[in-house]
Amino acid sequence: MAKIDTQKFIEDLKEMTVLELNELVKAIEEAFGVTAAAMVAAGPVAAEEKEEGPALVSVILKSAAANKVGIIKAVKDLLGLSLMDAKKLVETPDAKIKENVSKEEAEGIAAKLKEVQAEVEVK
Repeated sequence: MAKIDTQKFIEDLKEMTVLELNELVKAIEEAFGVTAAAMVAAGPVAAEEKEEGPALVSVILKSAAANKVGIIKAVKDLLGLSLMDAKKLVETPDAKIKENVSKEEAEGIAAKLKEVQAEVEVK
């Protein structure tokens, strides 16, 4: 049996149409008795979400005393607000900067605000 050159095989795949790729997948499924469908594991995924906590969180500005001007500019840029709206939000005690966002997005926002010396909390 001749050994297949992996790079050549990948290059040949790149040149195939979607219809040709679909036919190839079907032929492989039949030849080896396998399926290309992705496995779905709803049970374990749901359990992981419970352990991690809520999927959506809020970013709360606790204090802007250290660098108020820098924090106002950061909030303005992050939220696309006018300068006056950003100032009002920053001056509000325990202001919710962003609500119902993913944990990753909230951590990114919090990191940017911490760079300008804001005291933030992710709940």
